[in-house]
Amino acid sequence: MRIRLIDNMKTKLQLILTAFAFGLVGGGCTVSEVIYAETSELEVASLQISESLLLDVGILHFDAGIPEENDVEKTRIYPEVREAEARYLPYHIKTTLQGTGFWGAVRVIPSANVATDVIVSGTIEESDGEFIELKLKAEDATGRFWFEKSYSMQTGIASYAEYRDRAQDPYQKVFNDFANDLHAHVMTFEPKYVARIRDVSELKFFGDMAPSAFGEHLATNEEGYLEAQRLPAENDPMVDRLRQIRERDRLVVDTLNEHYANFYYGIALPYEGWRKRTREQSVAYRQTRKSAVQRALIGAAVMAGSMAVDTGSSSYSGYRAKRIAQTVAIDRGWRTIMDALQQHRAAEIHREEIKELSESFVAEAAPMVVEVQGESMRLTGTAEAQYESWRKLLKQIYETDTGFSESIQVGDPARSQQPSG
Repeated sequence: MRIRLIDNMKTKLQLILTAFAFGLVGGGCTVSEVIYAETSELEVASLQISESLLLDVGILHFDAGIPEENDVEKTRIYPEVREAEARYLPYHIKTTLQGTGFWGAVRVIPSANVATDVIVSGTIEESDGEFIELKLKAEDATGRFWFEKSYSMQTGIASYAEYRDRAQDPYQKVFNDFANDLHAHVMTFEPKYVARIRDVSELKFFGDMAPSAFGEHLATNEEGYLEAQRLPAENDPMVDRLRQIRERDRLVVDTLNEHYANFYYGIALPYEGWRKRTREQSVAYRQTRKSAVQRALIGAAVMAGSMAVDTGSSSYSGYRAKRIAQTVAIDRGWRTIMDALQQHRAAEIHREEIKELSESFVAEAAPMVVEVQGESMRLTGTAEAQYESWRKLLKQIYETDTGFSESIQVGDPARSQQPSG
């Protein structure tokens, strides 16, 4: 009787341990993360600022931050996505800065050769839908370095929700922080230095177009910054003509900004879908790494322990109970191992979907047609290539003293069919 009682107690104990193991597998291995994104308020001008104190800002195409030997399986950095982000993110910074009222014209510029008051450049350090880190740098036309700083954040559970404010990008905190820092920096300047930046920016354009007449108006001071040695006379007809040409140059940059705008709005839905899916994948990937191995180990342990159960019993009912417990334990242990493998497969499926989305991004500008004395000149290639061709043409226009029509006709950039995110 005592032996049978001990056997029954062992059987119950094994069943309890097995059930406890299943409890760990079913509920204790998966950690549900609930993350709320940080936010920051964008500073906006409360009063209209004098135009003489407004600086124009040019934002360059970002460095995509793709490693030279990029192993996609390890870095999860898809070159096509990063190159698209390198054009998308500068345009969103443009819209953010424009909304503050602290700046003049804000443009995405296709080249550092564009004569503007402030130039912003950046590198994408990380961007996977969940985490974003941008290294942003600002300097002015004199060559004075303003600052370089990394901006980062983690998106939250509601960052991609349907009910959120669509005017706010999931990465909006990064853009707001940078815009606030840029404004705080320019507020440290005296009005006369702001005027100096504007003068240098204009003289750089004049010197580029007419080096023989204006090449010596600028010089590098002891600190290594450009400064105006003298300003041209306001009644100089050459100055008036160069300012007209500069307006045409700005018009071309504005026209190219329409291309950037079309690209920005064209990829908005698939890019948001990519970020949302990638964030979900990142969270799931972390949970998988935390739980998959543990699931597999527990499953194997349950199977091993269950197979080692002594099914011998002095009664048929005891023997049958042990056999049933063993069979159930082995089956659940095997299911646990298979579940862990399926989690890894699901991660691979997500990666393939992201790769397909990334390959759909395009960034080719429609040809630009410029009328010069009734002759059409066609500029082709990327926005950057078109602008370089335009600058060469602009110098020829000035050197030959030819004119050009008031209108510049530009075709709308063609959009590829983008998958909905």
